[in-house]
Amino acid sequence: MSNVTPRPAPLNRSRRDLLKLMNLGGVVFASSLLRGVVGCSSDAKDGQAAAGPRSGTARGAADDFFFLQLSDPHWGFSGPAVNPEADQELPSTVATINASAAQPDFIVFTGDLTHNTDDVDVRRMRMLEFQTITSGLQAPLRFMPGEHDAAADAGAVYQEIFGQTHYSFDHKGIHFVALDNVSDPHAMLGADQLHWLGSDLAPLDAQAPIVVFAHRPLWDLKPEWDWATPDAAQAIEILMPYENVTVFFGHIHQELHHTTGHIQHHSARSLAFALPTPETPGMRTPIPWDPNHPRAGLGYRSVEATPVSQEYKLSELPIQTGDGAP
Repeated sequence: MSNVTPRPAPLNRSRRDLLKLMNLGGVVFASSLLRGVVGCSSDAKDGQAAAGPRSGTARGAADDFFFLQLSDPHWGFSGPAVNPEADQELPSTVATINASAAQPDFIVFTGDLTHNTDDVDVRRMRMLEFQTITSGLQAPLRFMPGEHDAAADAGAVYQEIFGQTHYSFDHKGIHFVALDNVSDPHAMLGADQLHWLGSDLAPLDAQAPIVVFAHRPLWDLKPEWDWATPDAAQAIEILMPYENVTVFFGHIHQELHHTTGHIQHHSARSLAFALPTPETPGMRTPIPWDPNHPRAGLGYRSVEATPVSQEYKLSELPIQTGDGAP
């Protein structure tokens, strides 16, 4: 994988170029979460936990930066009634990101990289295909499993290819934590991971900026649709003493914003197919494909950390068609 392309202009101008290229048509959401905070150490390696105590007293992020959140590409999914073009969405998104002069500091995939299968050989093949496609991205990559990747074998094949299912890292004064609420057959974080989370956060100041990535929501959004994590309340209890916590998750295939106390949660759209809103009664079934709006409800997200204005700006980005239209 190549290094990040040098930015030819300051970030704000580059971001405008990026959003213009991606034909931004969604909403922009801002939350004031980057108040004065204690900084963290330099980055850990991709996909690896930050080791040892973190130090530093710089307040806020060291510099403006942005990252992309992509979720639920479900590589290997086939469903003509839902999205007959599902196998085109991931390569199209990779091409769109690479075509921009503004490259993110990193790209995180928040789970369901592949579509579920009981055949371990097919599971491995899909993950290797996914890895090959995404290796063409120019920015550093971080991955997390979804239940489609990890539930059938407790994440065994996923770990062979992508490494740890939960980890943390630091980037420009912000501490990032990736949680695994999918490998356990009951969608639990589990006592060991909860203990790890508490230990990982212990060296941080109460005002430290923390971003948590998870696949499933960390509250009971709709348990009957598997839109919950049974022991999420214990994770929230660990996070609650920290004043600047934001959670980004996937799984529900739509944009949704929620607040637990002062902790804000933001879900991402899917790259493969849309799901109904939690207010919808009955069974959870994918939204049928509309040939007049083939990418309705699909997309991904840009997140900009702006220490000067002390906020994260979230921009929802649509998937592009071959002719540049969403």
